[in-house]
Amino acid sequence: MGETLQPVSPRFNRSLRIESRADRLTGDPGAILLREVLEGSGIVDWMAARMVDPRRQEDVTHDLASLLRTSILLAAQGWRDQDDADALRHDPAFRLATKSAAGVTPLSGPGLASQPTLSRVTAALAAPTNLQVLHAAVLELAGRGIRAERGGQRAKCLTLDVDSAPLEVHGHQPKAEWNGHYAARIYHPLITSIAETGDMLDARLRPGNVGTADGALDVILDVVDRAQKSLCEVAMVRIDAGFPSAALLAGLEARKIDYVSRLRSNTVLERAAEPYLKRPPGRRPLEPRMWLHELRYQADSWDKPRRVILVVKEREGDLLFDHFFLVTSRPWTEQARSEVLAHYRERGKAEGHMGELKDVLAPALSSTNRAKSHWRGRKPKAVTPAVDAFACNEVRLLIACLAYEVMHIARRAMARATGTGWSLRRLRERVLRAGARLTVSARRMTLALSAAAAPFWAAIWPQITALHWADP
Repeated sequence: MGETLQPVSPRFNRSLRIESRADRLTGDPGAILLREVLEGSGIVDWMAARMVDPRRQEDVTHDLASLLRTSILLAAQGWRDQDDADALRHDPAFRLATKSAAGVTPLSGPGLASQPTLSRVTAALAAPTNLQVLHAAVLELAGRGIRAERGGQRAKCLTLDVDSAPLEVHGHQPKAEWNGHYAARIYHPLITSIAETGDMLDARLRPGNVGTADGALDVILDVVDRAQKSLCEVAMVRIDAGFPSAALLAGLEARKIDYVSRLRSNTVLERAAEPYLKRPPGRRPLEPRMWLHELRYQADSWDKPRRVILVVKEREGDLLFDHFFLVTSRPWTEQARSEVLAHYRERGKAEGHMGELKDVLAPALSSTNRAKSHWRGRKPKAVTPAVDAFACNEVRLLIACLAYEVMHIARRAMARATGTGWSLRRLRERVLRAGARLTVSARRMTLALSAAAAPFWAAIWPQITALHWADP
């Protein structure tokens, strides 16, 4: 890297000339738009005020707030590796979007933080107190975004979806293990989200060989407590078949937290379902049918019987019925069988949002336990202990969640403006990653967008500025 492009002409059109100039050009004007979201939410200042910065302040070039913005905006714009900050060091959009200074000062001061600086701040954020703030910030940003769209009002009732999201890793990341179910070397984080709004609330990094429900109860109770303070009055939990252990269900019921979960089949459940799996007499109708049946079931490890709904489905071309089981704490007098099933089926939305987090943000969890061998080009006088690489990887995952939240708020604004659905990938490709030129005249700056992106910015910008941001 660092080579200068000499003027060239393509063979197919000798009238075309390709060269590089020192103009203020950028391919990431979306960093400016996302900074507007960050600034309105106030989440960066909220985090910086609660975090401990271990650096000597007299040696600091980039303040903590600038480094937090840099990490979040790089992830949101699709630059997964910290090395990318070196290539974007003098990008005018990133410099304006990440710096705490106003005016044209960011253009004349130091560029983006380097890769070593970002690595050091990641290690600092991995400290237990700072990591706790990062966990709280994800839900805090989601709550502020939801209230901003509702005129400052909290939502009445939201459903929390909890699921594991295997992340494949390469190399020798600590606690990354081979998982036979996924046939890959993975981390097995636990993700909490809201299906109704698509917001991410929390992410807990776990070793790759843990069970799906390992530590789930403590995570759910913690997120529910924080969600009820910031997001909604009542929170219901929706989980998959790997979660409903006796301890988890009893713990949720003890806190009076309603839940619905798919239940793994077993011999006792199959025996109870057998009378309902017989095909009724008569000709099969053109449309497949579905039946719902109430059961009472108590597993050997359960302390009491619980309401189980047997769902029997007829599939076109299949001789035998398909069926599965749902367990819920909601009594039939409050929620009918069809309502429980319809509510559980909305879980697909949450799985789609988690898929976007893995696919579009694609967090690069690549920290390893290596002691510092050089400092400012010299060997340190004393041996420096290795950083907690597992905690650093959790920091990267949480930064990706914060980047997701910023993009998700912008995505919802775009959907309101256009009346159509938007994926995060489409938002990045059509709105955030576009050609633009920055011009400076008399200490005034103008960001001129490409003609392809200008209509989208004209639609989304009024929606962003109309948000009613307010502290909780």
